[in-house]
Amino acid sequence: MKLLSSSSSISISFFPSLSAPSRKPSTRISVRSSSSLSATMEGAEEEKKRVIVCGGGVIGVCTAFFLAKKGAKVTLIEKSSIACAASGKAGGFLALDRCDGRAISKLARTSFNLHRTLSLELNGSESYGYRPLDTRSLSITEQDQTSSGSKSKILPNWVDGPARNPNTIGTVETTAQVHPQFFTRTLLSFAVANHDLEVVIGELERVEIDQGRVKSVVLKDKGVIETDSVVLALGPWSSRFSMISSLFNVSALKAHNIVLIPKDPTAITPHALFLTYKAANGGVPMDPEVYPRPTGEVYVCGIRLKEGEVEVKAEQASYLPLTDDDKPVIGEMPNVKGCYVATGHSCWGILNGPATGATMAELVLDGVSSIVDLTPFSPARFVKKY
Repeated sequence: MKLLSSSSSISISFFPSLSAPSRKPSTRISVRSSSSLSATMEGAEEEKKRVIVCGGGVIGVCTAFFLAKKGAKVTLIEKSSIACAASGKAGGFLALDRCDGRAISKLARTSFNLHRTLSLELNGSESYGYRPLDTRSLSITEQDQTSSGSKSKILPNWVDGPARNPNTIGTVETTAQVHPQFFTRTLLSFAVANHDLEVVIGELERVEIDQGRVKSVVLKDKGVIETDSVVLALGPWSSRFSMISSLFNVSALKAHNIVLIPKDPTAITPHALFLTYKAANGGVPMDPEVYPRPTGEVYVCGIRLKEGEVEVKAEQASYLPLTDDDKPVIGEMPNVKGCYVATGHSCWGILNGPATGATMAELVLDGVSSIVDLTPFSPARFVKKY
């Protein structure tokens, strides 16, 4: 490892309040800048496989978490801060079967169950708001101010508008939620505290290759870190990296959302809502989604609600990574041994983070994934197009 000799340190703290506004469990991640890393590796550390993971979103952090748990010496490189983009601004909705019939069905089902396991291991209900949900779908027409008949018994009490066609589309056995930023940072802090994982704040410039195999990564204005393998988990910024863009395209879809604080947060029960909303002036119906959180917040994406008895805590947007064939890319890059990629998860990144990380850890360290067959997601599928 060749790095500049100056030393500095950064400490990141966050304080999720999950059970009540007054409860603020503290989680701390110690982060060292790339210029502070030591080049010395002694004893048992020399026997560990060195893996660099580039990207501090949910996919990169889950990959680093499972790699470190399996015994690798992991360095996570992030340009800005952990879960600062889509992974920190997503809804955090989890579903067992919403991806059935698609290529990611097995990945999604495996990951949903891994979320449950991780919650038990990391006290997810307290540390990052993991909880099962009942999920409903319904239709609302803006000009319809009266509902016909009595209110459906399957709707939560806090839905008091003219809702029509309510249906149960998920139960506590098949749907759940996490606070995505707290989830991502909790995994990282656990791995830093209990395994051989280090976080470096720096910008990836390039991956150096020697005789068809990864040799090191170069950080912009910071230096070189030697490694045995590298995982590129760069999300919507993947195509800015020539090694990826020369093989396949990753585009970015901008997604807007708001976070509300109701007048009485305790009245909001754990029900996720998927709506079909028809505006008074006509046009294409919108499909907003509503996710109450145990923090007392309500996350809404896909629509801006009418002003009412709520406080708007945040109005934000993030970019979702998309591939041309609507499947994530998970696997080893063709013709470059030791270089792996994990990106393109679209709106299902939070759900599929754990299974992606676990399968990637197996692939990097064992040479094959036994958890999920990664063949459909291999970057090699794009070779024939070029």
